[in-house]
Parts: sequence; C-alpha cells; structure tokens
Amino acid sequence: MTTGAVSPRRADTRRNHERILVAAAAALATSGEVAYNAIAKQAEVGVGTVYRHFPTPEALILAVYQREVRHLVEVVPCLLEAHSADEAFRIWATDHLAHYMMTKRGLADALRAATKSQRELPASAYEAVVGAVTTLVRANAAAGTVRADLDPETVMRALGGMLLLDPHGDWHGQAASLTDLLWRGMRADA
Repeated sequence: MTTGAVSPRRADTRRNHERILVAAAAALATSGEVAYNAIAKQAEVGVGTVYRHFPTPEALILAVYQREVRHLVEVVPCLLEAHSADEAFRIWATDHLAHYMMTKRGLADALRAATKSQRELPASAYEAVVGAVTTLVRANAAAGTVRADLDPETVMRALGGMLLLDPHGDWHGQAASLTDLLWRGMRADA
C-alpha cells in the first residue's frame, strides 16, 4: 500500500502533497474524519489530486501520522540551536507537541482502523518522541535548568495530559499552563 510517495522531480507535486497533508492533519485534529472533498478544498487542489497522492483514506491517515511524528522530532535540534535549552523545551511542548497531541487524538480512531488489518502502526513513533524529549531533557540538564535525575519517559507521560487539550478552545494557553506546571517540578532548584 502506498503512503503517498511523490516524485522528487516536480516541485508542484511536492507542494500539493504537503498542502494535502496539512489540510488532512487539521481535519483530523478538529473532526477526526477524512473527507477527501473537504481536504481538497482546504488544500486548494482537486479531489482527484488527493486521490492520486493518497488512493485510500488509510494511506492518507498513515502519511499524516508519519509527517506529524517526523516534524515533532526533527524540530528539536532547530529549537535548541535557536533558543536556550529551557525556551526550546517550552516552545516544543506548547507549540509542537500540543499540536501533535490534538492531531493524534483526532487520528486515534482513524489510525486504529487504518492499521488494524495491516499491523503497520509505526511502533517507532513513541520511541522517536521519547528520543526528542530525551534530547531536550539532556540539553536542559547540561544547562543546569532541570534536575539531572529526570527520566525522559516520565516527562513524556506527564506531557501526555496534552491529549486532553480542546482544539476549539484556548489550546495554546492550556498547553502553556501544563508546560509551566511540569517545568516547576523539573527545575534544578525544585
């Protein structure tokens, strides 16, 4: 089964592919549904283009999930390069992880249905996200902003509360409050 492979030769094909994934992620975060017509309209492409990239809803769901995990992990080094370790953690948690968690909540049922028969659920996704948390925790421990004895998996479980964010409400404010609460317990002087 395809997961939406695109030709590296055509820039417009790559742009359309990304626009479809962004629109599908937004739809899954808010409604938990994959409606090709609505996604095509939001992505400003024809519905045939969506089907060419993702012939089945399952392929689209898996591609959205893989894109979200990849982005969540790949942004960590950029954040650490551009910000202090503590600020990078906060930005990652409130902006990136919170968005991922809301998308994941919308994706959960669809992802289970998409992978039930194929057993394709990316098992490495959890490990990849824990790896991102580990990188952030270690950078902060090295900077002296958090306790050196923190277990990244415990931090990840604590961040799991972001699954309960309301995508229709002040999710960013809620994510910042959760991050602040967790940060107080993580601080080196706590």
